[in-house]
Amino acid sequence: MRFSSSINGFILLWMLGLARLALASSHINSLPWSNNDVRTLLLDPSNKWSTNTTISFPDQESFSDATQRWSTYFGPTYSAAISPGTEEDVVKAVRLATRNNIQFLATGGRHGWAASLSKLKNGLAIDLGQLRSVRVDPVAATVVVGGGSKMNDVLDPVSAAGYEIQTGSCSCPGVLGVTLGGGVGRWQGLYGLMIDALLSVRLVTSDGRLLQVSETSYPDLFWGIRGAGANFGIVTAATFRLHKTKSGGDGGKVLNMDFVYTADRAPAYFKALETFRSRSVPANLAGITVVLYNETANSPYILANWVLRGVNTTEAEELMAPILAIPSAVMVASVVPWNKVIAIQGFGIDAQLCRRGAVRDNYGVTVRNYSASSLESAFEKMASFYATYPGGRGSALQFETFSNQAVSLGSNTATAYPWRDATGEFLFLFSWPEGDSTTESAAGKLGRDLRSSFAIQSGYPGGLAVYSNYAKGDEPFESIYGREKLPRLARLKRTWDPKNVFSFTHPLPIYY
Repeated sequence: MRFSSSINGFILLWMLGLARLALASSHINSLPWSNNDVRTLLLDPSNKWSTNTTISFPDQESFSDATQRWSTYFGPTYSAAISPGTEEDVVKAVRLATRNNIQFLATGGRHGWAASLSKLKNGLAIDLGQLRSVRVDPVAATVVVGGGSKMNDVLDPVSAAGYEIQTGSCSCPGVLGVTLGGGVGRWQGLYGLMIDALLSVRLVTSDGRLLQVSETSYPDLFWGIRGAGANFGIVTAATFRLHKTKSGGDGGKVLNMDFVYTADRAPAYFKALETFRSRSVPANLAGITVVLYNETANSPYILANWVLRGVNTTEAEELMAPILAIPSAVMVASVVPWNKVIAIQGFGIDAQLCRRGAVRDNYGVTVRNYSASSLESAFEKMASFYATYPGGRGSALQFETFSNQAVSLGSNTATAYPWRDATGEFLFLFSWPEGDSTTESAAGKLGRDLRSSFAIQSGYPGGLAVYSNYAKGDEPFESIYGREKLPRLARLKRTWDPKNVFSFTHPLPIYY
């Protein structure tokens, strides 16, 4: 009973969000072209595409290469795909599509799962895969990343030049897609979010202009791009600031620690995890805790990855004492360069996580507060789900607890990103065999339940807050973008995309 008013308020906010989402989407034009018309339009010689630009259709093998997504659940559908070989052809594609009232979506890593993606039906895919370039300038301490580059593409070139950069926690998402939503990751305690390293972008706007956008060129637009960037155009390239690896310090070395805990150790582990919230995670420490299912043991378990910058074993033992005190089934520690952490994290789980083409449905919540009891309750609910729905045993809970020291130093008004005071990003990932509607329904129910349970205790006045890259898409605008940011974001949307051309990834309202 004590939470009844909060729950009612959360439900009302959620319902208002759905209504506003419908309003935001109402400006989207429908596709008046048949598949044959689109084929004719794209293949018209007068387009004068560059020689390395490729165009594909559903009856061609190359079409799958240009459109296959990480998740097949509620994704967009396409009648054609274009993979521009040049930045100029991205501009041409946008102009052609908007002039002919053809809906389109530009993609890099194709790792997003926003529910609004499913609103694109038989549209045009603009695949940025050929703009997959990484150019490091060691003198300027910058890197220019092409629109189709994935996280893994950046790591080695930057490291080889003697620098570091903050990244996400998985190798396969697109660098720019992750950045535009904010760019949460392990190194944020030291360097801030990925948007905090962003110096400029090259942006194709809804009216087909190519702009250089930065603090000094279209600064208001640059503000909005950093946190809500998918709403304003297609980023063909971005320039990031790099951080010099200190030869006299840790030399870019990282202590990577992987643990496996059986279900009976879960209460103790979550109590230990809670201590990091109360005393704050040190800037050089980051943890990811995942709840998975062990088919052999027929039981859920915890896979925990903790990363400490440096190789000081005394410091590691002191900082990790609450975790190390819990007997683990498996524990492996290794010292690796910073750019190799993603590859080896969690006993090499990244390769498995990056497999494309599976049914995946995800719910996220951003928190300032969390407790051992709430984490343990989530574990127990997941255990029950695993036991009752065998088809869902490929599902997982993921609790990211990164330091926010450098993140919180950034001005809350400097960018559109709203959650600089967060202490945790929680993600609930559900998967099941195609056609298993029973597990699908149960997963949706549990995902919403977990999200609302953590939101009530999150410490945010409005209840639900969610990092836009982890949002499902059924949340209110306020939960994704923050109430105080929305008036300015809506004005920017009205200025730069009044026809809602870019409306398939958590679309902003035109008015707020």
